[in-house]
Amino acid sequence: MALESLQPSGLWKHFETICSIPHPSKHEKILAQHVSQFGISLGLETLTDDFGNVIIRKQATKGYENHPVVILQAHLDMVPQKNSTTKHDFVTDPIKPQIDGEWVRATNTTLGSDNGIGAASILAILESTDICHGPLEALFTLDEETGMGGAFALKPGILKGSILINTDSEDDKELIIGCAGGMDFTATFTKKTIPLEGEFVAYTIFIKGLKGGHSGVDIALGRGNSNVLLARLLAKVVKKYHVFVADFDGGNMRNAIPREAQSTVCVKQEEAIDFLVFVKKFFKSYEVELKGIDDNLKIACKQVACPTSVLEPDFCFQLLKAITGCPNGVISMEPEIKGVVQTSTNLSIVKTNYDTIEVHCLLRSSSESYKARLAEAMTKIFELFGAKASTYGNYPGWKPSAQSSMLTLFKKVYPLVMHQEPEIKVIHAGLECGIIGSNYPHLDMISCGPTIRFPHSPDEKVHIASVGKYWELLTAVLKEI
Repeated sequence: MALESLQPSGLWKHFETICSIPHPSKHEKILAQHVSQFGISLGLETLTDDFGNVIIRKQATKGYENHPVVILQAHLDMVPQKNSTTKHDFVTDPIKPQIDGEWVRATNTTLGSDNGIGAASILAILESTDICHGPLEALFTLDEETGMGGAFALKPGILKGSILINTDSEDDKELIIGCAGGMDFTATFTKKTIPLEGEFVAYTIFIKGLKGGHSGVDIALGRGNSNVLLARLLAKVVKKYHVFVADFDGGNMRNAIPREAQSTVCVKQEEAIDFLVFVKKFFKSYEVELKGIDDNLKIACKQVACPTSVLEPDFCFQLLKAITGCPNGVISMEPEIKGVVQTSTNLSIVKTNYDTIEVHCLLRSSSESYKARLAEAMTKIFELFGAKASTYGNYPGWKPSAQSSMLTLFKKVYPLVMHQEPEIKVIHAGLECGIIGSNYPHLDMISCGPTIRFPHSPDEKVHIASVGKYWELLTAVLKEI
């Protein structure tokens, strides 16, 4: 069944088109060109800035000419996540959405409803002839998921609006008025290896089956981190057996909790059977630890050909000490907002290269001083064990405003559409509002969206009915501004 059969059909039509155009982060140029051509085809003022962000302006409907200019904002990139057994190239292959009861999900990959539904809703509004609204600016940014690049590149003065509605929220029961800031952290080890000599058996250890998820939205759920679990296991076996580690690879997105990791290890032949028994036993401790949280965790050992070189033992010890000692997960909670994470880290990627091993983390906090303090602590940890540490991509949080007229308006309209009161939230995930607001401090901003579950993982899905409610809310608010 085509998505266009769902309501509102115009929105779902555009979302289905978005799914058909590959658009992972860093590869959304073709989708941006499609959006630009769409604006031009409607006869609307359309421009693309130096970074590739697209801005489309639509005049007010009759009688709304003197209303304030409203910016509708979404990002065009998506998080490319799949299981290792899934054959899918996000750069060339379209996303294949399917209707699954009350939800729409993809076929064994992320769906891209984050933020594709928001982008589709804006395209549908630009195309509409029966929605009342004042002057509109549609802002489609690039590279949000890998560092907020489009928002950072947006120059002061290019936008004319005084109100910004961000469409990147993930629960239709919530109105978002603030979010955490973030910072990328990288530790780089100069790899030290030695030739493998002697009688060894090589195994690749695989950790799979974890749920993963959004490293901001889902970080408080306590889900397993494949990099952390693998490092803990390796730290045990290199002490207990004559084991050499050849490599370590896990995770592939800075803002996704890693679901899979693997390492090839070489074990003395006479210890191989005992080694496999130990790994199986250690796996049982993980099952107990993650019971009710990540019940599908799997650890497998596959015999492979022995590599010609392995990590030098002292170097390997230092690497594993650094990874196991690295803070991961929730660090602190908001002191004034019950149940909201203030500061967290996600040990997102470990990658073995030809001459280096890199460890990547994403730090989030609504406190700039706490974020800086955490980055300093992590720098000292990794430098202590011989790595070079660096931070980059620091972006500010979005501070809530109690005087927001848009919040007042949404709180008025929301119960009329949703038949319940909204939950007003400050979230731990990162939104572009903080960065855009730093160059446009006059903007009155709010974020809303449909209900999306498990973003940044192959389990991502969007609730069909909530998309209709979100659409009703957004169009009703535009009529009232």
